[in-house]
Parts: sequence; structure tokens; C-alpha cells
Amino acid sequence: MKYAFVIEQCGQRYRAYVPDLPGCMATGDSPDEAEQGLSLAIRYHLADLKRSGHAVPPPTSRVNYVRASV
Repeated sequence: MKYAFVIEQCGQRYRAYVPDLPGCMATGDSPDEAEQGLSLAIRYHLADLKRSGHAVPPPTSRVNYVRASV
């Protein structure tokens, strides 16, 4: 499965999260560090869902961009 994720700059750090997995997030000093942490967080999050008998939500979020005029 492939989940869409978002990386946002928060001050001097970065936060990454998965819209389809509420509560699944990671932070880092760089976008790459946040993404690496998120990869691990996703594995743990999905394992915890399975272990506790909850269904693993399918990926449904889509990512796209819109051009904005300034």
C-alpha cells in the first residue's frame, strides 16, 4: 500500500503526517529526516492497529497541486 503524506515546515523543524492515518506523524530537522521518521511511524501505527484488532484503513487521499496567481 502507498499512503500520501504531507510535510510542513514548523518554525525551524518539519512535521510529516499521513491524512489517512490520524495520529500518525513524525518530526525532524529536515524534510528528509521527517520523512524517514514517518516511514517508521507508519510501520508501528499499522502494526498496532493489527495487534489491537482494528482494520487497517486503505489509502484514499490523493495529492495534487493547483497553480496560484500572485
